[in-house]
Amino acid sequence: MLSDPTLVAVSSNRGPAYDLVLLAHVLVAITGFGTVAVAGTYARLLGRPGERTPSVMRYYRPGVNWAGRTLFGVPVLGLVLIGMSHGAWSITDQWVLIGLSLWTVAATVGEVVLWPAERRLQQLVTSGTDEPALLGSLRRRVMGCAAGMVAIFVVVMVVMVAKP
Repeated sequence: MLSDPTLVAVSSNRGPAYDLVLLAHVLVAITGFGTVAVAGTYARLLGRPGERTPSVMRYYRPGVNWAGRTLFGVPVLGLVLIGMSHGAWSITDQWVLIGLSLWTVAATVGEVVLWPAERRLQQLVTSGTDEPALLGSLRRRVMGCAAGMVAIFVVVMVVMVAKP
């Protein structure tokens, strides 16, 4: 039996519960940022000449992009992981602060720019309004934001794995 409480604390952070929360953390991040990538892809597809495909029409039906909002679960689950680490990780660790800071930038871009532009595209597509200049501007905004957010995701993923 282990008598050193430090060893017990460090070894217990890798139990099944910790691993499940870690898996949820990763899956939520992939779902959220994957959805952002899909938003950029569909904005690009929207610019194709000719009639819009059923896939594009289905994507742009009105509604909130809830899959993208799963991004907000990433820091919540990350904080749970810190709590479950029994002191192995801290909110003041540099890699945690970098990850949270970059996540905050990405989430802000999503809420302030990407998702409002996507909602406006939904309105244009479902109304059948042909405003090429506005459509082009919104498409570029969504594609640019999506690319930036996915780039942030890649950087955060490297930081989370490397823990510099």
